[in-house]
Amino acid sequence: MSARQATATTVRALPQAVFFDLDGTLADTAADLAAPVNALRLERGLEPLPLEALRPYASAGARGLLGHGLGVSPGDPGFDMLRDEFLGRYEAAICVHTRLFEGMELVIETLERRGVTWGVVSNKVERFVRPILAALGVLERSATAVGGDTTPHAKPHPEPLLYAARLAGVDPARSIYVGDDERDVLAGQAAGMITVAAAYGFCGEASRPEHWGADHLIASPLQLLELLPL
Repeated sequence: MSARQATATTVRALPQAVFFDLDGTLADTAADLAAPVNALRLERGLEPLPLEALRPYASAGARGLLGHGLGVSPGDPGFDMLRDEFLGRYEAAICVHTRLFEGMELVIETLERRGVTWGVVSNKVERFVRPILAALGVLERSATAVGGDTTPHAKPHPEPLLYAARLAGVDPARSIYVGDDERDVLAGQAAGMITVAAAYGFCGEASRPEHWGADHLIASPLQLLELLPL
C-alpha cells in the first residue's frame, strides 16, 4: 500500500505514543534557521535569499542550508568554520519566529486528553531541542526531547526512536512516528513504528513524501487526528 492510498485508512488501535520530528513537523523553525544563512551571505556581499528558497533545506540543518545558501559542503575548505558560525548565530536567536504549526496545539491537547504519550525525536542536537520546546511552552508536556546526539546514532538509524520509546515506557510497535523527511520514515520503519509523512513540512521537490513508503501521508497536523481512533 502506498502512502497516498494509506491516507484513506485509520490506525486500528489507539497508540501508546506519538513521536514527532521537530523541524518541519512539530514546529515551523524555517525563519530562524534561514536568518544565520542570510547574515553570512550579507557579510560576503551576497543578497539575502527569500525564506521560501531556503525552507526546503531547513530539515537538513546546517549542512543543507549552507550547501544551498553558500555553496559549501562538508569536507570543503572553510565548511567547519561556517558551520560553527551558523550554529552560534542560530543558538543566539533560536526561537524568535519559530512557532508550532497551525493545529499542532490541538493535536497535542487531544493526545493528552486521551492519555496518549507524545514526545519529540529530532536530528537537531539536544542542546537546541530543549530550549526550543521550552520557548514553545511544551517541554514539560513532552515525554521525550531526543536530539541527534542523545544516542550514538542519528536518524535514519532507529536507535533515537527506540531510546525515546524506552524513555517513555511504551512499545515501539504501538507507537507512531511523524516526520517531514525520508530519513524519518526510514527510522520509524526500522524501529517498528507506524510511520506518518508530514507533507506540510520542509519537503523539497527532490524528494516527494508520497514516495517514501510511509504508512500514512498527512497534509496538515490536524489530519493526524483523522487517522487515530480518538
